[in-house]
Amino acid sequence: MEYRWRVMWVVALGTFMAPLDASVVNIALLSIIKDFKASLATGEWVILIYLLFISTLLLTYGRLGDLYGKKLVYVTGFVVFTVGSLLCGLSPTLGFLIGARVIQSLGAGMMMAMAPAIVTEVFPPQERGKALGINGMMVAAALAFGPSAGGFLTHFFGWRSVFFINLPVGVIGSILAFKIIKPDLSREKHSFDFAGAFLSFLGLGSLLILLTFFEKYGFTHPLMIGASVISLLAFLLFLYTEKKVSEPMVDLSLFKNRDFSFSNLSAFLSYVALYQVVFLMPIYLQQLRHFTPEKAGMVMSVHPLLTMIVAPLSGSLSDKIGSMILAPLGMTVMALGLFALSRLNNETTVGIIILSLMLIGLGSAIFQSPNNSTIMGSVPKNRLGTASGFLATMRNVGMVMGVAVAGAVFTGRRTHYLTYYLQNHYPEELAATKAFVLAFREAFLVGAFIALLSAVASLVRTRERKEKFLPK
Repeated sequence: MEYRWRVMWVVALGTFMAPLDASVVNIALLSIIKDFKASLATGEWVILIYLLFISTLLLTYGRLGDLYGKKLVYVTGFVVFTVGSLLCGLSPTLGFLIGARVIQSLGAGMMMAMAPAIVTEVFPPQERGKALGINGMMVAAALAFGPSAGGFLTHFFGWRSVFFINLPVGVIGSILAFKIIKPDLSREKHSFDFAGAFLSFLGLGSLLILLTFFEKYGFTHPLMIGASVISLLAFLLFLYTEKKVSEPMVDLSLFKNRDFSFSNLSAFLSYVALYQVVFLMPIYLQQLRHFTPEKAGMVMSVHPLLTMIVAPLSGSLSDKIGSMILAPLGMTVMALGLFALSRLNNETTVGIIILSLMLIGLGSAIFQSPNNSTIMGSVPKNRLGTASGFLATMRNVGMVMGVAVAGAVFTGRRTHYLTYYLQNHYPEELAATKAFVLAFREAFLVGAFIALLSAVASLVRTRERKEKFLPK
């Protein structure tokens, strides 16, 4: 097997493990809470802390990869992830588990930030789309199989097995990554921007806390006001710092490149739209349609399974015809899927639900690989780590934003319609059903609009198939 494909599969292993661990723990959470006799509010931090630390440090990992080598950061991430998994499985208390999840998230973030950069570096431009498509396929596979794997392991072996299963994979993956991936041929030997790293961590962390809890507390709560102020000040200081320091963590000149800027914006909006589906559809299936968790999980696996199949094909096609057509086409298809979901009600057949979700998966698959290839092909080689980290940040923040937007629209409009129907003397059950369907419809119409905005952003390209920085 050629070197680049050996690298591809060892990177794909890490790409699969990081999102898998987020999804399997969601299923095991209730067992964890029961075992430690904890409240749901406390137990949720097992999930939240993992997402928060991954999202806030991706930019830092990207810059570290440019400075000290992408192999070093990736292999370190695999080792730290494995150690964190061991500590999670051995946790004697819930507090210890939450701390161990922080360690685990540090390693997962390093792998997520470096994967596209390593793939881009070892593959020529004419094969980059296909390679990034395979990378995307592994993420989709993790999302598709994570819930069922988590349920199986928790049911038969207990929740600790969800973490212990990572150990053999982590050890093998660490060894393979160390042996197979060659050290970077050239990397910068400069200082690290600690001020920029701290400010980006503070700004992103405050923003994510704001997005996660604003529905619960409202914007007038002191915590939300504090998070808003800290986030805004941190980002302003970050921009000021990055313009002044000689070795910035994020080279702001990259944003003068419209391919880089608008493709990242398009990626962000795509995940905002996609995660409205991830958040709202399980609620629809279980609360309104009364599906069992197992049946709901099977239906929800449709769109990541389709993404897993189509993403490599879309990536290969983008290597031949570019992304100018594929990226906006993909987001238009996703918008159609979101519109189709907005028409669901309490009597829609399972077949229609599945077809609508297939449109979501197809659109995501058509869009992601070409768009990611455009981003990674628009930067010089000494900024691949930064670009990869920024792309991963857009993905994670978009996911959180998608849940926040969907939750705000659905909850607010549901309350409004429920009040209206009850005031007009509708029977309580009928009022609840009507309120659910109408709020569900409006939330997905908002999602469809966001997907169309992503399609428009993906049309803003300065060149097609012209590789400025990465010669064939």
